[in-house]
Amino acid sequence: MMLRMSQLFLRTLREDPAEAEVDSHKLLVRAGYIRRAAPGIYTWLPLGLAVKAKVEQIVREEMANAGAQEVFFPALLPREPFEVTGRWTEYGDNLFRLQDRKKADYLLAPTHEEMFTLLVKDLYSSYKDLPLTLYQIQNKYRDEARPRAGLLRGREFVMKDAYSFDVTTDGLVRSYQAQRDAYERIFTRLSIDYVIVKADAGAMGGSASEEFLSPSPIGEDTFVRSAGGYAANVEAVTISAPASITSEGKAVAEVKETPNVTSISAVVDFAKNSLGMSEINASATLKHIVLAITDVKHKRSLVVVGIPGDREMEPKRAEIVFAGCEVETASDEDFAKHPELLKGFIGPVKNGKQFLGEKGESKIRYLLDPRVVEGTSWVAGANEKDKHVFNLVAGRDFTADGIADLADIQAGDPAPDGSGPLELARGIEIGHVFQLGKKYAEALDLKVLDENGKLVTVTMGSYGIGVTRIIAVLAEANNDEKGLIWPAAVSPVDVHVVAAGKDEIIYETAEKLALELQGKGKSVLLDDRLKVSPGVKFSDAELLGIPQIVIVGRGLENGEVDLWDRRSGERRSVKVELAVTELL
Repeated sequence: MMLRMSQLFLRTLREDPAEAEVDSHKLLVRAGYIRRAAPGIYTWLPLGLAVKAKVEQIVREEMANAGAQEVFFPALLPREPFEVTGRWTEYGDNLFRLQDRKKADYLLAPTHEEMFTLLVKDLYSSYKDLPLTLYQIQNKYRDEARPRAGLLRGREFVMKDAYSFDVTTDGLVRSYQAQRDAYERIFTRLSIDYVIVKADAGAMGGSASEEFLSPSPIGEDTFVRSAGGYAANVEAVTISAPASITSEGKAVAEVKETPNVTSISAVVDFAKNSLGMSEINASATLKHIVLAITDVKHKRSLVVVGIPGDREMEPKRAEIVFAGCEVETASDEDFAKHPELLKGFIGPVKNGKQFLGEKGESKIRYLLDPRVVEGTSWVAGANEKDKHVFNLVAGRDFTADGIADLADIQAGDPAPDGSGPLELARGIEIGHVFQLGKKYAEALDLKVLDENGKLVTVTMGSYGIGVTRIIAVLAEANNDEKGLIWPAAVSPVDVHVVAAGKDEIIYETAEKLALELQGKGKSVLLDDRLKVSPGVKFSDAELLGIPQIVIVGRGLENGEVDLWDRRSGERRSVKVELAVTELL
C-alpha cells in the first residue's frame, strides 16, 4: 500500500527538541520517526516502525541463515529464576521491580538468560536434541539513572538476544563462530561501519567475549586498536609486566622536605626546580589511589593502589579488578576512620619500613600496577606531611599484596600482542557475543543425557544486538545539515515522489509515477499534500531522508521530472517516461 503524505500520521519539526543532545536524537524526533513518552522511553511512529521492521527483517534472515530459531518470551517475568541465579539482587537499582495484587514479585526483563535456559530444560533432555540456537526480538527494560542520547541509552529498548546450547566446548565454539559470522553479515547489509573488539564478559560470565562497535565520536565505549590488527575495549586490555631489573647500585631511598607539594605535577615541578632533578617526570612518580570496596555481603574495606603518576584510574578497569564488588574512591568519612592515610603524601613506606600492605602498620591491602616491577625506582609520599621519598625501589624498599591492572590505557602504549602502538577511539556498542559456558545451566540445572547415558551440564553462548540502538547509529552516521539520509536497506520506503506545484497535471503525473513504481515492486511515499509550498515539501524530503526522490514540478512543462539522490546530492532531469526505469 502506498504511503501518502496527505494521510500519513506525521508532523515534522523545524526546531530541535530541547532535551536532544546528539544528531540522531534530534533528527529522529524532528523527522517524525519517534516521540518522547517519558525520560528514556519513546513512542514509535509509522515511519520509525518501517525502519525498525527493515532492521529486524535483516536480523531475522541472518539468524535463520545461521540456524537459529525464533521464540518470544514475555517482558514481565517472575522473581524466582532471577533469585536462583542471584541477579535479582546483582542488578541493583537497574532492575524494574513490581508486585501483582497478591504481592508476588515480578520484574521487567533486562535480559532473558534464565528464561531461555528454563525453556530448553523444560523440553529437551538428550544430546540428540543439541546443538540448538534460539533467539527473540523483544523489548528490554533497565532503570537507567540518567537516560540520554535518545535511543542510545534508554529505559526501554528492543534487543535481539540469541542463546546457543551445546553438549561440548567444541560445539560451543562452532555455535559462537556461526553467530559471529551472522553479525558480520548483518552489519554489512545495514551499511554500518563496525570494529570487532575483545571485551570483558563482566556480569555475564563466561570465557570468550567480543563487542561489535560502530566508531563514533559520541560513543560511550573507548576502545584501542593497533595497525597490526589488535582491537579491544579499554577494560579488556591486559598489561604485561615488563621484566624486573636489578636494584644493585641504585641510590638509597631518601626522604626530602616537599612543603605544600600534594599533587603529581607539584612533585615534578619541585624536583626539577628546587632539587635540580631535571630527569624527573610524572611517569617516575608513584600515585596512590585509595578505593572503598563493598563486597556482596555489604562489607566495606579500603584498598590502596599504586600506579605511575602519569596515569589515571580507569573506572571500568577497576570494576574488573574487583569484580562482583562496588568500587568507589574513598570518601572523607573513610579517611577520617584511617588518619594514618595522609592525603597528598601516601606512600608504601614510612620511616624506612613497609607502611601499606597486609604486613604493614596500617593493615590496609596494598596493590600495584603491573608496570611497577622489581628494581624500578620511584618518587612517592612518605606518609608524613610535606615529605616525599625519592629513589624508592620496588622489591628492595617495598612490596605489595598483589597486582591491580586498573590504570588507564594511553595512546602509544604497546599492544599486548606486540602488533604495534595503540591508538584510542570511541565507539557505540551495537552487538556483543559471549561464550557463556555453564554458568546459567549449572544454576538452573540444565542437563542432558550424553552418548553414554550420563547426565552432563549443557554449555551455552549468548549473542545480543541492540535493534533500536542500531537505528540511532544509522541516523548518527547518515545525515547532513538538512536531515537524515537512510541507507537503502533500511529506508522506510524506496522512493519519495514529491508533487511540487499547483497544477492538477503535476499531481496526476506524480500519482501515475508512484503507482508505476509500486507496480515494479518499489515502496513509495507520495507527497500529495495540497496547499503546501514546494519549499516546505523539499525541506521535508531532506529531513525524512529517503535516498531516492522524484520531483514532479515545473520541469513537467518540458516533459521532464527531477531525480534527486540524497546520498550523492546529485539532481538531474529525465523524461517522464524514463523516470521509473532509471529508478529500478
